[in-house]
Amino acid sequence: MLDVLVIAPHPDDAELGMGGAIARLIASGRRVGVLDLTDGEPTPHGSLEIRARETRAATQALGLDWRENLGLPNRSLEPSLGARRRVAEVIRRVRPTWLFAPYWEDAHPDHVAATSLIEAARFWAKLTKTDMLGEPWYPERIYYYYCIHLRHAPRPAFVLDISPHWNLKRSAIACYESQFLVGNPAGSATILDRLRDESAYWGRMIGVEYGEPFASREPIGLRDLRDLI
Repeated sequence: MLDVLVIAPHPDDAELGMGGAIARLIASGRRVGVLDLTDGEPTPHGSLEIRARETRAATQALGLDWRENLGLPNRSLEPSLGARRRVAEVIRRVRPTWLFAPYWEDAHPDHVAATSLIEAARFWAKLTKTDMLGEPWYPERIYYYYCIHLRHAPRPAFVLDISPHWNLKRSAIACYESQFLVGNPAGSATILDRLRDESAYWGRMIGVEYGEPFASREPIGLRDLRDLI
C-alpha cells in the first residue's frame, strides 16, 4: 500500500522533522503515509478537536496518501508489548518499503519510547506463526529524522535537498497554529523562523538552499557515486 511510512510520537513531529522529505517523496511519485502514535494532548493552547483539525489541514497541505492515529497515551508513551503489537499490525497492513522514526536520543521521553517501539515493531511485523493481523512484512530500511528537544548537534548519515519543497513544509507546520503560533511574544522569532534557519544551515552543508538531516544505524549503500551532491 505504501512506499514510505513515517511514524511520529505526536501530530506535527513528522512535519517538523521531515516535512520537506515527505513533500519530495510524494512529488517523486512515492506513496507516503504517517502514523501518529498519540493525539499530543494536553497542550497549553490545544484540544483534541483543535489538534485533529490542524492535523487534517497539514495532511491535506502535504498531500499524504494515508494517515492514522494509534491513540496511545500522550506523555506516558511506552514500548509495551501491546503497543508493539499494534504498530506491527499497522506495518503488516500498509506494507511500507521504508520506515522513518524519530532520532533515538532525545530529552522527550515519548520520542525515545517511540523509537524503541518502532524498531521492535519492525521486527515483530515479519513474524510467522502468530495471531497478529495481516501477513508478515519487513520494511527494507529504517531511517531516523531529527525532531528533538535535546540540545544536540546532529551528525547525520545524510542530508536531503528539500530546497524546492521548503515552502510546502512551512505551510504544513503553520497548520499547527495552536502549537507554534499562538502565544508567541510579539517581535520574537517563531519556530517557523528557527526551522527556516536550521534548514538553511543543513542546505549550506551540502551546497543547496535548504536541507533536512537524517540518521541511520545501518550502512547506506549507493549504486553510483553520481547520486552524491
